[in-house]
This record gives sequence, structure tokens and C-alpha cells, in this order.
Amino acid sequence: MRRRAKPPLPQRLGLDPVRMRMPAEGPWRTLREHLVFRLPRVDPARIDEMLRERRIVDVDGPLGPDAPFVPEGVIWFHRDLPVETPVPFAIDIVHRDDDLLVVDKPHFLATIPRGQHIAETALVRLRRDLDLPDLVPAHRLDRVTSGLVLFLIRPEIRGRYQTMFRDRLVRKEYEAIARHRADLVLPTTVRSRIVKEKGVIVAQEVPGPPNAETLVDLVEHRDGLGRYRLRPLTGRTHQLRLHMSGLGVPILNDDFYPVLTEKPLDDFTHPLQLLAKVLEFDDPLTGEARRFESRRTLSTWH
Repeated sequence: MRRRAKPPLPQRLGLDPVRMRMPAEGPWRTLREHLVFRLPRVDPARIDEMLRERRIVDVDGPLGPDAPFVPEGVIWFHRDLPVETPVPFAIDIVHRDDDLLVVDKPHFLATIPRGQHIAETALVRLRRDLDLPDLVPAHRLDRVTSGLVLFLIRPEIRGRYQTMFRDRLVRKEYEAIARHRADLVLPTTVRSRIVKEKGVIVAQEVPGPPNAETLVDLVEHRDGLGRYRLRPLTGRTHQLRLHMSGLGVPILNDDFYPVLTEKPLDDFTHPLQLLAKVLEFDDPLTGEARRFESRRTLSTWH
């Protein structure tokens, strides 16, 4: 797969500039007219300011207020960042070599920039703090889930590792704390069909052929709580949370399942008791057997 050319703007705070391609045709005479149409959430006065300050560039350099609309032209610029509350937890390094960086992500920190989480994400923090501007993720972990995330130091190898995750060649093991049910026969394999609609915050289980499968086992229990080992054989959105809820033992502090409860983004109390504990795979570049284990523990189980 051919990589895109390096953008003409440097990273800012560990973030790449936005790359925007113009449509092949349209009624716009100037770049400004198109950007006002294309970016309805941005105040036109802010677009004017960015053009005056030469903050928008193409391959030939900065563009001014009178820059024409160029069909299929490409521009770059840095977006205005939302105001974010710093996530007050560190990212721990589990392993680093010339190719791989494996980290223990804390609860409440998103893996990659998205929506209201931009600078306060694992990718941006690591690029900045470790001076690794080309760092890319091999997979993602939910913001509220803690544990292991694999990043790649050389982006040209990304495809090999992403294919490994896509083809289910990675053995993942999670730990979860939930209510203990003496009548629940474990281990068990949960299979269901999970769908996640765009723009809807929660996923749901629906009738139809299963597309999600999880092996659930009980490691130990005490004081009405159980410590569970979860082994997902697929990777659907919120799969583990939905499957545990469906068994009648929703994961402790789950604000989504079985009932959605809105929680402020700056509330870092009561973390979801779910930990990505183990990543295990045969390295697609070297053939070496790799196994990484989180050093974190869940706060409700000591």
C-alpha cells in the first residue's frame, strides 16, 4: 500500500494537520467560499483569520484570503482544539523495541483522537512525550477500558499488524469484576449478533446470525463479587460489556449496559472494572512468539 506524501505542515502537539481534498467541481470561486460551505461548524470569521495568518497551505505553500478554489486540490491546516480536562493518569510502558511499543493505558484516556478527545489521547501523548512523531496504533481500546495497547513505531509496518488483528490471529484476554452469581454455569461461550449504529452511543444485540463470540470464565469470587476472565474471539464494539450484561452480571461501574447513564467527561471516579490483561501473537515480521501482560490491577479487587 502506497503511503501518502508527508504533509507540508509539521505536527502540532503530536497531531498531524488535517488533509482536505477539494471536490472535482462546484460553484465556489474562492477557497474561502468552499471552506465556509464545507465547515459549517466553524465561524466564517475564524476561516478568514486562518487565511489572513497563512495557516492553510497547499503543496506550494501558504494560501491567502483571495486563494481560488482549485478542483481536486489538496490543502492542510491544523484544527482548533477543544478545551479538554487533563486525564490525571500516566501511561505505563510495558515494552519497546525498534518496531513495537506496548503500553498500559489508564482508564478514561482514549486511544486515538476523536470527537472531544484530541490532545488527551494515548496516541498524541506518546508521540509528544516519547518524541515518536510517526507512531501509529495497531488496534484500539475503549476510552473507559484500561490495559494493553500495541503501537507501531514504524508506520510502514502497520498493515502487517492490523491484518493480524483483523484475521483474529491475536489472543486477547481481559479481566473484569462483576457481581457473582452462584447459579451461573461457567465457563461458557456467549454468541450473539451485535450492531452499532453510527451516531448511537450504545451497541445492541439483535436477532440474526452471531457475529460476536466470548469465552467467559470465573477465576475467583468473594464478598458477592467475581473476578472473571474474558477471551473474545471476535472484536465487536462493546462486545464484552454486552455479553456480561446479557449473562446478568454487568461489569462493575458500566455506565452503558444494561442502562445508559450519562457521565461528565471530567468525572474520573468509579472506573469501569475492565482490563485488557494479555496480548499474545506470533510476530508477523519475525515469527517470534510475543506475549505481553498488563501490570495494572482493577481497583475493586485487591
